[in-house]
Amino acid sequence: MINLKNNAIYKLTLSAACLAVCMVLPLATFQMQNLGKMFCLIHIGVLFCGFLCGWKYGLAVGIIAPIMRSFIFGMPALYPQAVSMSFELGIYGLLTAVFYKLFPKKIGYIYLSLIIAMICGRIVKGIANYFFYTANGNIFTLKMFIYAEFVTPILGIIIQLVVIPPIVKIINGKID
Repeated sequence: MINLKNNAIYKLTLSAACLAVCMVLPLATFQMQNLGKMFCLIHIGVLFCGFLCGWKYGLAVGIIAPIMRSFIFGMPALYPQAVSMSFELGIYGLLTAVFYKLFPKKIGYIYLSLIIAMICGRIVKGIANYFFYTANGNIFTLKMFIYAEFVTPILGIIIQLVVIPPIVKIINGKID
């Protein structure tokens, strides 16, 4: 039996599918920016990619997805939103893969990998936003960061925590 998990063509194809999810799933918010910020649907494809394909693919999809969406759909705005999201989502793809590989393949550790990646990605995005906003002469406070990264997207965070780990466990439990 062929081990698909280690097959580069399989991972590249699955990464392309995850990137397609990043492009299409946010359309469910009807391109309404406030809904997009609440549901964080672009994140789902990147998180799956990191878990299912590994750090290189997850990092690449995370960096590419927001920039590509900005060019194709005009949302998120390229600068600073899509650029800072590239940092955030790149970290998501990278860290979900790294921690998933390091930890035992039990559901609790999938949740832990996801939570660590989500926190680190949001912190990196906050740092990027601080530099982008202050470089343009704007203010970026801790309160703005917490509200933008943890309060507004709480629904999206909950959706990701509910949906992603069980699906990762099911998919990776069946592929050998």
